[in-house]
Amino acid sequence: MLIIPAIDLKDGQCVRLKQGLMEDATVFSDSPATMARHWVTQGARRLHLVDLNGAFAGKPKNESAIKAILREVGDDIPVQLGGGIRDLDTIERCLDDGLTYVIIGTAAVKNPGFLHDACTAFPGHIIVGLDAKDGKVATDGWSKLTGHDVVDLGKKFEDYGVESIIYTDIGRDGMLSGINIEATVRLAQALTIPVIASGGLSNIDDIRQLLAVESEGVVGTIAGRAIYDGSLDFKAAQEVAAAGRR
Repeated sequence: MLIIPAIDLKDGQCVRLKQGLMEDATVFSDSPATMARHWVTQGARRLHLVDLNGAFAGKPKNESAIKAILREVGDDIPVQLGGGIRDLDTIERCLDDGLTYVIIGTAAVKNPGFLHDACTAFPGHIIVGLDAKDGKVATDGWSKLTGHDVVDLGKKFEDYGVESIIYTDIGRDGMLSGINIEATVRLAQALTIPVIASGGLSNIDDIRQLLAVESEGVVGTIAGRAIYDGSLDFKAAQEVAAAGRR
């Protein structure tokens, strides 16, 4: 079970949002690269970066902070990035800079032809982020709810060749209200590619619940606010994940 620390970037700082609201940001560090090194020291085996400004602008906006993180830890563990990735040139630049995976969200839903081209051009490097509420996919920084069913889209994107899917329950993200295990498992059971859970991780019990469904294809979880405010001890969570369900 991968427990993947999230480093959300806004104006060059490491922040956390509540339910995707840019005006509801808590700053946790002025040095995202130092934060990245901290999580690696704590045993992280992958990092999850989100360019929040990029997600709203439609193109990366925190490139200097991202490059600093990659200089700090990029040779040690895989790093994945989402937020504002809307064209093949941006993907190529990201991978050339040292990112292992790029996460395509809104653009995958609005422009599936682009996603198909990305999977063809960069096989093994494309992750899709599906953000949903009540089973329906949201786009544009969660501001627009579509009529697309998350399982149907997951199957379609699996056929395109995406490496994995990050499933976020946007009603729970940043709220420390627990992972939506049922919805995450429903998606994972419908697919053969890995699913990474996101949104609402709050404590060690959530980790144990995820371990119980790992065999269904839920291979990891994104850890955000909980590891920053201390409600989840990242190192302890790593130990539980390594040892298996206790």
